[in-house]
Amino acid sequence: MRTSDARKGCVSTEFRVMCPGVILPPQLPASRVATSQRSTPPRQLMNNSRQLVFRLYLNNTSFPKHISMSLRRSARVATSSTSNITDTNSTNGIPSTKTAAKPTPASKKRKPKTNPSPPTKDESNDFAIPEPPSTPLPKKRKQAPPPSPSHILDLPLPTLSRPADPHTTNAPLSTPNGSRVVAYSSSPVKPSDPSPVKRRKAKEVVAPDVGAVRSATTNIDTLLEDAETFLVSVDPKLKGLVEKHKCSTFSPEGLREVVEPFEKLASGIIGQQVSGAAAASIRAKFTALFPDAHPSFPSPAQVIAKDLATLRTAGLSQRKAEYISGLAEKFHTGELSAQMLVSASDEELIEKLVAVRGLGRWSVEMFACFGLKRMDVFSTGDLGVQRGMATYIGRNTSKLKSKGGKWKYMTEQEMLDLASKFSPYRSLFMWYMWRIEDVDISVLQQ
Repeated sequence: MRTSDARKGCVSTEFRVMCPGVILPPQLPASRVATSQRSTPPRQLMNNSRQLVFRLYLNNTSFPKHISMSLRRSARVATSSTSNITDTNSTNGIPSTKTAAKPTPASKKRKPKTNPSPPTKDESNDFAIPEPPSTPLPKKRKQAPPPSPSHILDLPLPTLSRPADPHTTNAPLSTPNGSRVVAYSSSPVKPSDPSPVKRRKAKEVVAPDVGAVRSATTNIDTLLEDAETFLVSVDPKLKGLVEKHKCSTFSPEGLREVVEPFEKLASGIIGQQVSGAAAASIRAKFTALFPDAHPSFPSPAQVIAKDLATLRTAGLSQRKAEYISGLAEKFHTGELSAQMLVSASDEELIEKLVAVRGLGRWSVEMFACFGLKRMDVFSTGDLGVQRGMATYIGRNTSKLKSKGGKWKYMTEQEMLDLASKFSPYRSLFMWYMWRIEDVDISVLQQ
């Protein structure tokens, strides 16, 4: 036999299985084939078959195509669920094969990733399989929506307390640019503080010369209570009057009301020498001249933009129209400002405001008491205060009423001497003197 024929005849039974269409030569002894199959594992069998086919292909160029295709099927045959078992009996020199089912291990496959399922109860055990621990996510807090611009003006003022003193301005004053000025901040800035950053971060603007203001002795929540206690301690006869009438002007709520200085002074000019009802009517007509601000009071810049003839259509006299226009001019130029009204002493305040046309001493004193909420203001020129003090010391005011003259109830010096005992709370003492005579002071509080 030639070498090439011997190579062709060395095809094993495993090759027959892989390439069923090829007829193998009968020269290969059956005993050799059987022995080779019993000792060769499946993986080695596949490799041997590949080598045989390759050698046969090299020695025979006319090797069939379906034999080369069997190389691709060899992997499937090696991993199939059945294995080939060769029968050792042969007929006419050609071995015969029989197949028998043999279980093979299943191929390993990657398990798909799935979400952890809730604990399930195993059929073979009576306990639940716990779920693997997981880190809880932080809960998002719901934030309240910010107030819309249309409701910002309706927000209540802060209820924080603020230092106060009887000799200073205890009301917060507004400025034309919308800021507020107070004598003492809720977190007061020390005058010796060299850092300007802390001043800018203050919740409320403090007057530039805040160092000239007296040190605070109380706060806005206890100022009225301290004043009432002091009055009763000076004269116990006032106890019944104090318990009957509560002064809302100096109450904690009253001291938190924001005051617009120009509006207060202009309203005082409007109310001069007219009744309370007439003053309210003129004020309503005056604000109606400024549709952009009505029903609120106009700003100084808006007032100086109107001529005097237009201002008089609200019911103002020529002089009152000139007074209000001149007052607006002083606030517009900065000659008068909220900072000055806060930092000035009682004497300096009256001196500067009396110099303005249309503002007499009585008007300035009423503005300092009801507008700036200063506690040690006393007006001897008010006839209601004079009559109330006369009643307070036991004089018959009905007989003195027919007496002529400015000081028909009491002299100015008598009023000053009597009121001095109640300093530094003479504003509250004056308010109770009005209450004795039941004087209507509603126009002064507007």
